[in-house]
Amino acid sequence: MDQQIRVLVVDDDEPHAEAVAESLARVGYECVVATSGREGLRLIEEQSFDIIISDLIMDGVGGLEILAKAKRELPDAEVVILTGHGTIKTAVTAMQAGATTYLTKPLDIGELRTVVDKASQSQRLARSNIELQKQLNEKFGFEGVVGNSAAMHTVVARLRQIAPTSASVLITGESGTGKELVAKALHNNSPRRYKPFVALNCAALSDNILESELFGHVKGAFTGADRERKGWFEHANGGTMFLDEVGDIPLGTQVKLLRTLENGEIVRVGTNEPVKVNVRLISATNRDLAEGIASGAFRQDLYHRLKVVSVKLPPLRERREDIDLLIDHFLKEYTVVHGKKITSITPAARKLLRHYSWPGNVRELKNVVESMVVIDFDGVVDVDDLTEDLQSGVAGALADSHEGVDAFIGKSLEDIEKHYITETLKLTAGNREEAAKLLGIGERTLYRKLKEYAS
Repeated sequence: MDQQIRVLVVDDDEPHAEAVAESLARVGYECVVATSGREGLRLIEEQSFDIIISDLIMDGVGGLEILAKAKRELPDAEVVILTGHGTIKTAVTAMQAGATTYLTKPLDIGELRTVVDKASQSQRLARSNIELQKQLNEKFGFEGVVGNSAAMHTVVARLRQIAPTSASVLITGESGTGKELVAKALHNNSPRRYKPFVALNCAALSDNILESELFGHVKGAFTGADRERKGWFEHANGGTMFLDEVGDIPLGTQVKLLRTLENGEIVRVGTNEPVKVNVRLISATNRDLAEGIASGAFRQDLYHRLKVVSVKLPPLRERREDIDLLIDHFLKEYTVVHGKKITSITPAARKLLRHYSWPGNVRELKNVVESMVVIDFDGVVDVDDLTEDLQSGVAGALADSHEGVDAFIGKSLEDIEKHYITETLKLTAGNREEAAKLLGIGERTLYRKLKEYAS
């Protein structure tokens, strides 16, 4: 096998469990044995498996509980239930709850291997699809992080390096650059991807509420605390916590957050009892935390704990070559979301969107494209689908840009001609026939001029 399939065998009959594991190991499977249902639950929490084979009836924790745990923790795993003739009805219930199949005892080793081979084929197909998606991401993005500019290639390369680790990451960049999207991409490409991803905006909560949200509280800890509550760190145990606007965390809560990062434990509000947690922390800010440290508003020791690895996201105005790709991405997304039939976007509309300054970055572009899709009535997104304020903003940007006539004073006619041909080809996404029409020249003439420029 080119990539070994991992199998967990759960059976409180130890000799039988070992025999099943040995029979599968002989044909190339990597097998782990749990001799109780409770041990099986623990292994499912701690490790990843492609196939889980569990006895249905065991003391304490049975096969149905193993199945339910697997569906929560390892949703892509195939689960095979082993049952005696007297419990086939219960095994059918397991099938209805998501088990791949069931086998009756005493086991036929040949039948067991056939079932496991079939399950492993499903796993390999899934892996093949994941690999294909990775290849697509290498060309067009990284788990939704869309961009083909040099700046975004650098960002994606850095994300690939740090995603498989558990290092704390600090994401910086202007508002709207996609910091939460990057955090999700890191989580989804990490070993923690089957565990929770919890996002919390620190600026949206008051000091007292933020501490309770992060660490939880016990009953009676404060007015209104009528019951015990787990915080988001406990909820994210085993997974990833994303703290947005981390620069807004008050100093008192910063101390507790630092202790969590250093000791891997939290203390609920209203108690002194520590609770162990295993959480990867990804934080983000559009503030300059160095200024916060200088003013005493942010702890330097916490800053260094948060910034084990840093990722800086460029504003959209610094990666304009990604705008067309983003437009197409959002058009496709919102055409489906709103049930519209959008066939194309006009070159004029693309040009306006390409030259706008985008102070709200990718988030603003996303909202504008969604608005255009909703407003459009003829299936072709055009300038008339833009809001008036955006049209005014774009007009101003164009007036101030290099496309102003004065910018070409002193330039040769050949340079001016080359510039307009190049910009028109960008406008038509490389379509020479359409570019020639817009320029008012023949396609053969355009082709000849391009050859002259290339020589």
